[in-house]
Amino acid sequence: MEDGGGGASLASSGTDAKKRRVSYFYEPTIGDYYYGQGHPMKPHRIRMAHNLIVHYGLHRRMEISRPFLAAPADVRLFHSPDYVDFLSSVSPSTLADSSFSRHLKRFNVGEDCPVFDGLFAFCQASAGGSIGAAVKLNRSDADIAINWAGGLHHAKKSEASGFCYVNDIVLGILELLKVHRRVLYVDIDVHHGDGVEEAFYTTDRVMTVSFHKFGEFFPGTGHIKDIGVGPGKNYALNVPLNDGLDDESFRGLFQPIIQKVMELYQPDAVVLQCGADSLSGDRLGCFNLSVKGHADCLRFLRSFNVPLMVLGGGGYTIRNVARCWCYETAVAVGVEPDNKLPYNEYFEYFGPDYTLHVEPCNMENMNNPKDMEKIRTTLLEQLSRLPHAPSVPFQTTPSTTQVPEEGEEGIDQRPKQRIWNGEHYDSDIDEDEKPRIRSFDTDTHPVVKTETMDVKDEMEE
Repeated sequence: MEDGGGGASLASSGTDAKKRRVSYFYEPTIGDYYYGQGHPMKPHRIRMAHNLIVHYGLHRRMEISRPFLAAPADVRLFHSPDYVDFLSSVSPSTLADSSFSRHLKRFNVGEDCPVFDGLFAFCQASAGGSIGAAVKLNRSDADIAINWAGGLHHAKKSEASGFCYVNDIVLGILELLKVHRRVLYVDIDVHHGDGVEEAFYTTDRVMTVSFHKFGEFFPGTGHIKDIGVGPGKNYALNVPLNDGLDDESFRGLFQPIIQKVMELYQPDAVVLQCGADSLSGDRLGCFNLSVKGHADCLRFLRSFNVPLMVLGGGGYTIRNVARCWCYETAVAVGVEPDNKLPYNEYFEYFGPDYTLHVEPCNMENMNNPKDMEKIRTTLLEQLSRLPHAPSVPFQTTPSTTQVPEEGEEGIDQRPKQRIWNGEHYDSDIDEDEKPRIRSFDTDTHPVVKTETMDVKDEMEE
């Protein structure tokens, strides 16, 4: 497909959208982190996805980098100093100390967002991968940069939310803004990308587009009338959807909206959050997308030939998360993997079919064509109010140690909703086996460098 947006194009490839230089970030210990018994967020899914990627041989088609851990100073480029200080020092053993326990409510830590062993190191690895991915794109060392440990879109400036503590996406976008005038953020998680939208609600340098379930559903934000304020007015797009969204309905909204965004906004870089809880059968989700339908979003954005960062996000039926992110890695590198899964360390998770793709379930699509057409028309009308390729003041390129100033926070405070109810969450067999936690030196890792990894066919347990 030809470049449809007129934004930055990639020198490394033509318009056939086939060959891309892909940089992939993976921290081998990421799967060791454990939110706690019965908690639906399982970092182990990232290890499972990586294992599939390796056994399909996709690692041979990418540059593999181990991210350096983001230092507290890097995290403070978005998050408040007292919040970062709290995250970097709290642990299960210090919770009994009143100096920590009195801050739990203030920082929204303890229920959906528990304190677990290695909490801050986990955040550092996630954020380090997204910042490192941005650096790769900034230096034109890659056309697509992937960090499946990223995409934690609910974290706010001074509080945890929705299983997210540090907003790696905001940190990655701030890094991109050092070089790129306009960045487009697209979110296909079943939950609204509220933390990222809030961070950039008052600026036209970042356009946020979120496709999400709206209604009595966490986080309760993302109304179609939430469009940004001040200089950011009309640069936030929200696509509110109902239960049962299928591939055809999703494609009918996603492609025309994103096509128009690319034509009018002409971003220099795109960030795609690929939350897999929008897949059919997710424990906390309510959509009915197939892996291919989900991946079509990545395939479509890839076709515009604009530097692209690809991140993870939600996803709570972990065998399907692994399938999805493996397949989307294949889409990024431009290959179509066999549906029959190769034997791998987690093969038993994928029974009884042992296939890469799973069929959507037989659930009613509550998104009727009339409503979908109204949403499409409303959003295209909002886009028509944008100036064509807005002129963004950008006199000098900041140094690698600075980030452009953010606009003032202008979003209204919304009521908070819990993202899950532990009493109603059942785990798969063996999902709740507690992994080993490894210790990290959290203060000595510069974040803007990456270390090339030798990937073995058998991953360490």
